[in-house]
Amino acid sequence: MSRKFLETESPGWVTDGLISEAQRQQLLARYPAEVPAVGLLPLLGSVLVGLSALSVVAANWQGLPAVLRLALLLGSLLGAYGAGTYFLRRGNADLGHGLIGLGLLVFGAAIILVSQLYQLVGYDVSGLLAWVVAGVALSYVYGSRLLVLLTVVIGAGVQTYCVQALGSFSYATAVLVAAGLGYYWWRRPEVVSSTVLSTGLLWQAGLLVLALHAKITWFFVPAMAIYAAGDWQARGNGARALQGPPLVAAYLFMFGLATFGETDAYADVLRPPLLPYLGALGAVFALSVAGKRALGRLNTLLDWLLLLPGFYLPGGLPLAVATLVVLYAHAGSVLARAHRNQDSDQLTVGAVLFVAATAVAYFKLTWAFLDKSLFFLLGGVLLLSLSWYLRRRNAQTLAAAPPAPPVATPDDAAPEPPASTHNS
Repeated sequence: MSRKFLETESPGWVTDGLISEAQRQQLLARYPAEVPAVGLLPLLGSVLVGLSALSVVAANWQGLPAVLRLALLLGSLLGAYGAGTYFLRRGNADLGHGLIGLGLLVFGAAIILVSQLYQLVGYDVSGLLAWVVAGVALSYVYGSRLLVLLTVVIGAGVQTYCVQALGSFSYATAVLVAAGLGYYWWRRPEVVSSTVLSTGLLWQAGLLVLALHAKITWFFVPAMAIYAAGDWQARGNGARALQGPPLVAAYLFMFGLATFGETDAYADVLRPPLLPYLGALGAVFALSVAGKRALGRLNTLLDWLLLLPGFYLPGGLPLAVATLVVLYAHAGSVLARAHRNQDSDQLTVGAVLFVAATAVAYFKLTWAFLDKSLFFLLGGVLLLSLSWYLRRRNAQTLAAAPPAPPVATPDDAAPEPPASTHNS
């Protein structure tokens, strides 16, 4: 909720008797006026001037003396950090954190350019690892979501370079991102930072599977370990934000199996040894269940339906039916939970998942024996009918929700004393 929204709407709440003027002032005090940011034109002008200077230096970089190159790099680094600190002290957090982030990027560029300047060993990742360390440290010092985002992206870039160019996986980089930023997330589980960190860790997990030349389904063991970490986070918004990317990955995988898994062509890619895979996934499942039970979230246990290993079934009709049943069951669990919690957003998500499962089932099971014109006609009618029904159920559920109780005002706290009947 923004202060501008409160300033616009709260007088009407006072007029309608929802809150008192004193409560309105208390609400406004909780959302202080934002410090005016630096104007957009001066900021863009500064960026353009900086890009101009950067292009001049880049064009003449090879012809500059080594000492001057180092001086330019060091001056740029100190200038970015100094300017960021200055604006932070002036109360302009957005610009200050942006300049600190620019300093972090300059630091990484300096590592690469100094390595080229002195022809350091090209297969040593220690310099890039120092870049990740700096990003994690700055994230803690300044507590900025922008720095967390940059550090996750830097970690992903360093790991990608290690796997593709060096042919190895940097476990140190993965541990720095997972442990360093993981502890940061645990203390500050913001929605944006949680989503960014979860996505970055999924990227690290995918690169690990690629580097080990393992079956791609091993990816879901670390992915669901990220999901299980969210089950132990007491703050619900941050927990669900961390769990979102793993669930999206699991759903897309199951959706792909339902759509394209009609043959055994993917068996060599998808089927790891049964007992080790089920043992590892089962251990993560037990950790997730323990967290859900401890924090009273067992109603989300059906999220694990998407991890049922249906790819061990033979291709064709058995696999198609099994994956469709899972998709329908998962969509139904989302809708049921949304109805219980009166959550309109989750109702919309559940409706979309249900319609998507119905579309896949329709295309997979009727394409072979229906005339194409009749196929599309019936499909359109079916999806429109489903959309109407789910929208109607959504409206009925929200209409049946009990109204919020009125807020007691100071004037309502105590009844007025009765009028005196004393005769003068």
